[in-house]
Amino acid sequence: MYYTISEISKKVNISPYTLRFYAKEGLFPFVDRSENGIRMFKDEDFEWLFMIDCLKKTGMSLKDIKTFVEWAMQGDETIDQRLNMFQEQRKAVEAQIAQLQDTLDVLKYKCWYYETAKAAGTTAVPRAMQEDHIPDNVRYVRKKSQKIHKLG
Repeated sequence: MYYTISEISKKVNISPYTLRFYAKEGLFPFVDRSENGIRMFKDEDFEWLFMIDCLKKTGMSLKDIKTFVEWAMQGDETIDQRLNMFQEQRKAVEAQIAQLQDTLDVLKYKCWYYETAKAAGTTAVPRAMQEDHIPDNVRYVRKKSQKIHKLG
């Protein structure tokens, strides 16, 4: 079965504009065209679209995604390059996740801080709390911020 950009857009939840842009950037060498020049996606193209979307979500540049597509189209001779690319991208995503986890921890601390302040009617209460009265899951964030403050 074949799908137009509009049809496949709905199925993969990527806008037609974005798919056309990706096509213009050369990310779809695997897509057939009708007699009228309309791009016609096949069922097996869903895997490609899924992978391109996944790599884009990791922050990979379109240039690097295009390189991946080109390597994949070349076949087994580029397995090492593709494996290396995925290993490097995995490291980058793991670093992003660690950074986001740190940010989430700060947000959890601030939620605790302001929930405590709201219950007490003042921010003086959580600010003056001793370490052992602060929940374990947010205590280290306060320690970290105090350490940074002392360094500055």
